[in-house]
Amino acid sequence: MNETGCWNTIGVAGDMSCGKLADKVHCRNCEVYSGAAQRNLQRPVDPSYRAEWAARLRQPLPAPEATDSSALAFRIGREWLALPSSMVARVAPQATPHRLPHRSGATLLGVVNVGGTLAPAVSLASMLGIDERDAAAQAGRHTFARLLVVQWEGHSFALPVADLHGIVRFASDALTPPAATINRGMVPYLRGVLARGGMHLGVLDAPLIGNQMTRLLR
Repeated sequence: MNETGCWNTIGVAGDMSCGKLADKVHCRNCEVYSGAAQRNLQRPVDPSYRAEWAARLRQPLPAPEATDSSALAFRIGREWLALPSSMVARVAPQATPHRLPHRSGATLLGVVNVGGTLAPAVSLASMLGIDERDAAAQAGRHTFARLLVVQWEGHSFALPVADLHGIVRFASDALTPPAATINRGMVPYLRGVLARGGMHLGVLDAPLIGNQMTRLLR
């Protein structure tokens, strides 16, 4: 029998009839298996294989992507959006807003307690015309609704979001105009669209969003 393949026939990958298994328990503990591994690592390298890898390693490394912006990406409904990371103060667990008499509505939801501090809760879904019930299924991952706490002109705002993706860094000139099929209510609030890892993020215009939220407090 060829000792280099006995683990596939009488070993753990075979019928397990090898008499050494009673003592070794597993083929990886056997000198036959480890010896075959050593011979495999020490086998002569084909010249064409060495030439191929030498040619690959001689190739210059691609220039790193120049980035000048970073943003936190999040989802509302089925829309992936992003706000500048400098605007984000914290991420907090979801909380039910307490309505304000004569002030709460579709966009200003009320106030929420975030770490012992009250902050106005603002619905970006209402502001941007997004249907929060229209959410695509997220395969292979768990999603958790959260509050995104942002700051603008000394005010804190709590924005309910359905999911978070994380920080993305990008070059400003990498943004492209919104597609014609995008939600028209979002277009005035977008700086542009960023393609990243199969996702299309709507990068929001921070001053415009911030000013709209501030007006809600007047």
